[in-house]
Amino acid sequence: MDAKICGINEFNTLSYIIKHKNPPKFIGFIVNYRKSKRYIEFKKLKELINIEKKKINFVAVLVNPNKNILEKIKNFNFDFYQLYDVSPEKTKSIKKKYNKKIITAITIESKSDVEKYKKFESISDIILFDSKGYEKSLKFDHKLLNDVPDSITKMLAGNIQYDDRLDKYSKITDIIDISGSLETSGKKDVSKINFFLENINKIKNED
Repeated sequence: MDAKICGINEFNTLSYIIKHKNPPKFIGFIVNYRKSKRYIEFKKLKELINIEKKKINFVAVLVNPNKNILEKIKNFNFDFYQLYDVSPEKTKSIKKKYNKKIITAITIESKSDVEKYKKFESISDIILFDSKGYEKSLKFDHKLLNDVPDSITKMLAGNIQYDDRLDKYSKITDIIDISGSLETSGKKDVSKINFFLENINKIKNED
């Protein structure tokens, strides 16, 4: 099981994660969703991600992005675009035009929401199953994912705690995506990040 740490918006934390002995496979940055407290202004984002990232994949988190923002970030140091509220047709167009790997985010409340992955599985590299809360990290019933086939590369988000018994998720997801639970008083906490990354590494070594 791999890890994604999302909502990074300052240099010291980013540097700490990249230099960690067990770094995550993905780091996410909130590019255009201003309602999130983790949103990064364009100029700061450009400076922040201009860094040697080693083998980590940088992810641009985009909610229904317009052409303007896609053009502004097209030469940025991103490997994946994580798309919320984007149709299959638009997803296909973005992937082709900007030559990025795609994480399609599907927000889950019921079984019918889960089934939406079928419209994206041929376009997307990863399907992210998230709660309806976006930046609020709400819960959803993870058992709803039991019938999603193993052929889909799955990412799971939505109120997962950094100190959970993460091995309980290993049967339903390939990647754990967390953000809010790594924070103390609204800021990323490196001690929680360290605990989470060590936790994930332990599970990997047990597999």
